[in-house]
Amino acid sequence: MSNPLAAGSLSGTRALVTGSSRGIGADTVRYLAEAGAKVVVNYRNKERRALQLVDAIEAAGGEAIAIGADLTDPESVRGMFATVGERFGGLDVLVMNASGGMESGMAEDYALKLNRDAQVDLLTAALPLLAPGSRVVFVTSHQAHFINTTETMPEYLPVALSKRAGEDALRDMIPQLEAAGVEFVVVSGDMIEGTITATLLERSNPGALSARKESAGKLYNVAEFAAEVAAAAVDPVPSDHTRYVGDVSGFTPIS
Repeated sequence: MSNPLAAGSLSGTRALVTGSSRGIGADTVRYLAEAGAKVVVNYRNKERRALQLVDAIEAAGGEAIAIGADLTDPESVRGMFATVGERFGGLDVLVMNASGGMESGMAEDYALKLNRDAQVDLLTAALPLLAPGSRVVFVTSHQAHFINTTETMPEYLPVALSKRAGEDALRDMIPQLEAAGVEFVVVSGDMIEGTITATLLERSNPGALSARKESAGKLYNVAEFAAEVAAAAVDPVPSDHTRYVGDVSGFTPIS
């Protein structure tokens, strides 16, 4: 997948992508770095992968640092932004990519804690570093974005509800963001081939991915969707603050 951003177009820009040691986050941070941004690779426990990505970005002539932080731990998040402030002096792009809730062995309220509470805490902690003209990008799925009007698979329901709750809570912050000159956009995509979530859904509901692909006509892969996320960091913000990736004809519009 080619980079949707022109080389050098983000020179002087500072960006942080949560959950960027692998998958969509890793490809997004790579696209931003290739366009000239100084990037922060955030990870929870995949330090080796994060450092490998930093090495690859630096080998290609970019600038990157890796910072570990558990988004459900406010102290950890504040420590991450303290390091960002020391190293980069601030942020111009914050991509809120990290999410979860289908992992085994987690507390019953883990999905809500990560996908709503932690996202609000993350953005609140980031605000002092976001200068006027900066951009916040929140990554979600059609299954979560439209959950109030369109049913989803039972296996995904807790995640969908928690991510929609997170999106709603972040949208409630838009007046505060606008007062600070900070732009906000949601990127919503269908099931993404090659992601952990898609793998877990397929494991718990065999045939789910192929059925969704047949219904939608096409499912984006990780690199393709990451390109859309990276583009959302610079493209004009839609009037409803939502950038849809892929077909949404099977989802009931939100009134």
